Amino acid sequence: MALTKCKIGKLISVVDERNDMGIREFYGININKEFIPTSANTEGLDESKYKVVRKNRFVYSGMQTGRDECIRIGMYNKDAPILVSPAYTTFEVTATDTVIPLYLFMRFLSKEKDRYGAFCSDGSIRSNLDWDVFCDIEIELPPIDIQQKFVDIYNGMIANQQSYERGLEDLKLVCDAYIENLGPNEYRKMGPFIKRNSQRNQDNLFTKTHVKGFNNEGKFIRPMRLFSGDISTFKVVTKYDFVYNSRVNSTIKKLSVALNEGDDLIVSPAYESFSVCDINKLDPYYLYMLLQRELFAKKVLFNSFGSSTLVFGFDDLRNVKIPIPSIHIQRAIANIFRTYKERSAINEKLKAQIKEICPILIKGSLEEAEKG
Repeated sequence: MALTKCKIGKLISVVDERNDMGIREFYGININKEFIPTSANTEGLDESKYKVVRKNRFVYSGMQTGRDECIRIGMYNKDAPILVSPAYTTFEVTATDTVIPLYLFMRFLSKEKDRYGAFCSDGSIRSNLDWDVFCDIEIELPPIDIQQKFVDIYNGMIANQQSYERGLEDLKLVCDAYIENLGPNEYRKMGPFIKRNSQRNQDNLFTKTHVKGFNNEGKFIRPMRLFSGDISTFKVVTKYDFVYNSRVNSTIKKLSVALNEGDDLIVSPAYESFSVCDINKLDPYYLYMLLQRELFAKKVLFNSFGSSTLVFGFDDLRNVKIPIPSIHIQRAIANIFRTYKERSAINEKLKAQIKEICPILIKGSLEEAEKG
């Protein structure tokens, strides 16, 4: 069996379906080629201008392909339609006798293809992979039956990963159910249970290698920029200390907070840091779970003040009421949440591994066609 060479543009057709059905599920695509809910404020938006994405439809953005070294493309696989920005190009595979839509998508799940897209975008002022250039990319395709064989292998891996992911949601529901069933008499202001941390790196016991930042997922990370100045004013964060950014990002609609479960470190003095007064009355990990809940995020946004920048200071935090049941119940809920977080990390690794296996599957399909 021989391989067939085709330009992408010959396999697909642009679909420009606008929203006249009242859909209000706004999404974008990230550099991992996944659909994610938009982080932009959608209040008051005219949804009729947005493009509809249905099952097996592709979404493409050539913007900054060279800068990100990524072809930003996604294939939607759910039944309920969603909306994407009119800035995206939406298309479908029309030459289904030549290429299976999912097989075409698999061709883009490789770093090699991303690098090639970045190479093709070099002629653009903004490092964009223009649509006509994208359509002119030529790919080799094995016969449909071989494509289907390797698509089935990919679908099997995805099904296993999604089954694991559904189990994660069950764990989260258990945590939420515990919290929702707590009565109003178990709610207390946080103030008596937490204390502000004031320890600074005055003696320079910590070096610049100990400086950390943290992301919106609550993970400590290397700082985005190197510090060349004095770090004696940086705050010392010991085990089970919390750190949060009092400048609230209203776009992500959550408090950026991290719990240090590892070695001592230091953070910028711009951050707030606090700890639990008595871990036998309030479990730190239970509190960490509460701080990440959507309901708590709403309280933060409601109590924040400012115009362009929302501020949620330590005194504001102290005044927020949270459910504080017995320490045994707290620890039981915290253990479930810890399991949820650990398995979520495993799930992300599974998704990354599936993406890494795709180039191997594609190579196998091409080799099988050549041998045949």
